Amino acid sequence: MFSGLATALITPMLADSSIDEEGLRQLVRFQEDRGVQALIPCGSTGESATLNHEEHLEVIKIVIDEAKSAKIIAGTGSNSTIEAVHLSKGAQDLGADALLSVSPYYNRPTSTGIINHFEAISDAVDIPIIVYNIPSRTGSNIVSSTMLELAKLPNIAGVKEASGDIAQIARIVAGAPKDFVVLSGDDVMTLPAMALGAKGVISVSSNIIPELMLRMVNAMLEGRLEDARQINKELMPLFSALFLETNPQPVKTAARLMGLPAGPLRMPLCEMDARNLESLKKILAQYKLI
Repeated sequence: MFSGLATALITPMLADSSIDEEGLRQLVRFQEDRGVQALIPCGSTGESATLNHEEHLEVIKIVIDEAKSAKIIAGTGSNSTIEAVHLSKGAQDLGADALLSVSPYYNRPTSTGIINHFEAISDAVDIPIIVYNIPSRTGSNIVSSTMLELAKLPNIAGVKEASGDIAQIARIVAGAPKDFVVLSGDDVMTLPAMALGAKGVISVSSNIIPELMLRMVNAMLEGRLEDARQINKELMPLFSALFLETNPQPVKTAARLMGLPAGPLRMPLCEMDARNLESLKKILAQYKLI
């Protein structure tokens, strides 16, 4: 269904915190001009949790309209199954190629509840769904046995794995059907996950340095492990800097410093602490990004 580099897009805002449509279109062009294969509007990095229903679909619509070559994997997750179904159907109607749906957060359903949730979404749409497992944000982990059950559902085509558990990733890769796509959900885990058989990454860092991320991912897909290791080593300081604070605070700040459309963060996200901001600036300068 998909392999390679997908960017979890930031959502640029105007000074009044409304959606910056022209800025968003510019970011889509920036990514496509640098060869990124897929774009994720309305993921965690896109501040989906603070977008209302209408804004959520507006962002997806703008990205689909502007994109010329990249696949669009629309973020449509919610802790409400009803809301997730509505967003998923809306994104499909707008022309999304696939969906990214986070495991329900806060209410912490059991494995049975998680399966029921994704079965409802699968029944409502006809396009591929990538399950997003990020227990640090949701409060519950989709363990490998549950993920392998989800892989049997129609339209469940893959997983964005951000548990940070390399053994869990290995179990999913080993046990899933051949056409089930495992993608790293952490930039820092991309190389080890792909070494185990993951097919790419949904990346935060590629918002600001897509070329280098693409080189590393392509090296892994082509079996050039040593080349990928060297690029990964080069990227490690940036990976750390972009998670000095809660994502997307650092990456959106970095984009703004680079002159890319970004704008303010929506509350309750906030501007970076002064000390962390200085650390981020130093790293960006080392990469000649500012």
